[in-house]
Amino acid sequence: MEVGLRVSFSVRSLCLLLTVFLFSFALCDQARAQSTAALNGTVTDPAGAAVPNAKVLAKNQATGIESSTETDSAGAYLFPSLPIGIYRIEVTGSGFQTAIITDLRLDVATAATQNIQLRVGEVTEHVTITAETALVETATTSLGQVIDEKTVQEIPLNGRHFVDISLLTPGTVTPPQNGFLTAPLRGQGSFAINTAGQREDTTNWLVNGINLNDPVQNQVTFQPPIDTLAEYKIDNSSFPAQYGRNSGAIVNLATRSGSNDFHGEAFEFFRNNDLDARNFFNPAVNSLGAPLAQNPFKRNDFGGDFGGPIKKNKLFFFLAYEGLRQRQGLALSSTVPSPAQIATVTSTAVKDLLALVPAANLVGTGTAGVPSSFNLFSGSTAANVSLNQGSADLDYDLSDKDRIHGYFVIQKDHRQEPTQGANLPGFGDVRSGLRDLVTVSEDHVFGPSLTNTVRLGYNRIHLIFTPTALDPTNFDMTLPDGSPVDVGLPNIIVSGAMSFGGPTGEPQGRGDTTVVLNDTLSWLKGRHSFAFGGEIRRAYNDNIAENVGSFTFPTIANFLTDSATNFTVLLGAGNDKILQPSYAGFAQDSFKWKPNFTINIGLRYEWNSTPSESQNRFTNFDTTTGT
Repeated sequence: MEVGLRVSFSVRSLCLLLTVFLFSFALCDQARAQSTAALNGTVTDPAGAAVPNAKVLAKNQATGIESSTETDSAGAYLFPSLPIGIYRIEVTGSGFQTAIITDLRLDVATAATQNIQLRVGEVTEHVTITAETALVETATTSLGQVIDEKTVQEIPLNGRHFVDISLLTPGTVTPPQNGFLTAPLRGQGSFAINTAGQREDTTNWLVNGINLNDPVQNQVTFQPPIDTLAEYKIDNSSFPAQYGRNSGAIVNLATRSGSNDFHGEAFEFFRNNDLDARNFFNPAVNSLGAPLAQNPFKRNDFGGDFGGPIKKNKLFFFLAYEGLRQRQGLALSSTVPSPAQIATVTSTAVKDLLALVPAANLVGTGTAGVPSSFNLFSGSTAANVSLNQGSADLDYDLSDKDRIHGYFVIQKDHRQEPTQGANLPGFGDVRSGLRDLVTVSEDHVFGPSLTNTVRLGYNRIHLIFTPTALDPTNFDMTLPDGSPVDVGLPNIIVSGAMSFGGPTGEPQGRGDTTVVLNDTLSWLKGRHSFAFGGEIRRAYNDNIAENVGSFTFPTIANFLTDSATNFTVLLGAGNDKILQPSYAGFAQDSFKWKPNFTINIGLRYEWNSTPSESQNRFTNFDTTTGT
């Protein structure tokens, strides 16, 4: 069971904000987002003829930021890149009344069409119409669904991971537990989805137009704080040419920006074992009737966000923080040597290893249900998670021709995975991660029919997996001959009974950085809406890999007599530094053949270049020549 406390309200001045700071300090309601949405349409007179040179003004109702353009000779207008939000559209033309459309919602990664018919009259006369939400997006052929701000921010969500909300979209299902790295991470949720029949590693994740894919595993690099996201859209098929890289769905995430009012919130969600039933594998008493403690579970998810204007109608900020503290005990059950068996041991190495094995606390079951010796262990091991993440968003309307948006988010986590290669307490590994993302975009208006958007950013992930038993000197033992003592304690595997030490293949880690630069030029020409652009990505992959090896014993009797049947180890370190640049270009035309018939034609070319290694360590071993 999870219990949450969330306090939110808005304030009209910084003075009032300071007054109520003592506990809830003010927080969020309608903090707006920054990302791309397109608006197009045709302006006509009462007879249906085109009205050229009509002025079209789009005003964001939350921030007051205005964007303007004019209709061309065909009466068409285009805003190719607007921050998402609620807009007021004003159209004026010589000899016509001013037409005003209010409450027009623009969602992320959508192209809204708003055709306007002007009435004959004086410009000072106004006709106001409340916009209606279109049931079908007629400007593009892509199929998808927008997860709006109300859903993202208000739906009850255990774990507060935005990827889970994706399951609300048609054709999207939870990845299988045995899929490619699809099992949820402890405290951090799942990093992938299956949608429209595609594999979980084919989704292209974008934040403000910058790629958020892990370049090694093709999952989302990390999940930013859900409070920093306004809304997002999942496109399942028929993508325009501006999208590439992956063959699966396109997920566009838009981040929240401040508005002309101060808004924010503070929250605390908690769960603990006082609210939970006892785990079946964590009995209340052992076989001798002695009480066993309940495995602990305490989870606190807390944080807040705050946004508003630095300069009204011009410069806005939005800040968010989220912390997670999860203290958890995992139930363990294993077969261990009985006291009688331990008494027979003569090997010094095995005696040293037995000092790491907990004493049995349950009676095992022998053949046909007859109780056997006192040789079972049931207990718990710590699997704690600590996570901190914060973000900053800045939105600046530099002039009537330039708009700049910047976003930064960083996440640091520390996670214990005690069951990696072990079923006894005190082993497994500790995993430390540092992940961050930067996006910067600039929209420039060259004229009523020509605009450009350039984006620059990177996403980075740095992970280190360190075995809990890394340094064998901590255990004061003499290891068997052949053990890689300078690396760590090998994984000791007693088949069908117990496993500890290791894990095999560690310590290991990687640092991956993907730098992205893309540009899109939009040009309105009569009934044609052209888009041209390209993207450059440079993916850096640095790896470190050691190996502690493993000893395998077929039975406990073999283990007690130090009779291993197998020892494996990969000698040498698997360290490398890899670079793989990628280049792409596209051209797209949305041709409005008839008022109710639009043809979309696009061409995209991508080149994923050959990876290179910084010290030329990509080699093949030739057994004939020994080189």
